[in-house]
Amino acid sequence: MDFLISTANAQAAGAAGPNNLSQMLVMVALFGAFYFMLIRPQQKKAKEAREMVSKLAVGDEVVTAGGILGRITVAGDTFLSIEIARDTTIQLQRYQVVQLLPKGTFKSV
Repeated sequence: MDFLISTANAQAAGAAGPNNLSQMLVMVALFGAFYFMLIRPQQKKAKEAREMVSKLAVGDEVVTAGGILGRITVAGDTFLSIEIARDTTIQLQRYQVVQLLPKGTFKSV
């Protein structure tokens, strides 16, 4: 059962050897991989969403977070009025818009 217990490194005189350096390099490499594979793409996607929401204007056809399709009729700083059917308008916050559709997608209004 002694093979399960690692030997104590407290008796070793030079504790700052290449083993610690290699461990540090592995940690840096893992952080770099996480950054480029997870953190950076999420930041890029969030930036694109903020830009899309800030550029919303009257006449744009959008999809909300609840899946409602409509055309913007009034665009305020915080809230939007969206026409979802003839003579049916709803108000919602700007950040609830998740997708900007091409012109002509919403033809039923």
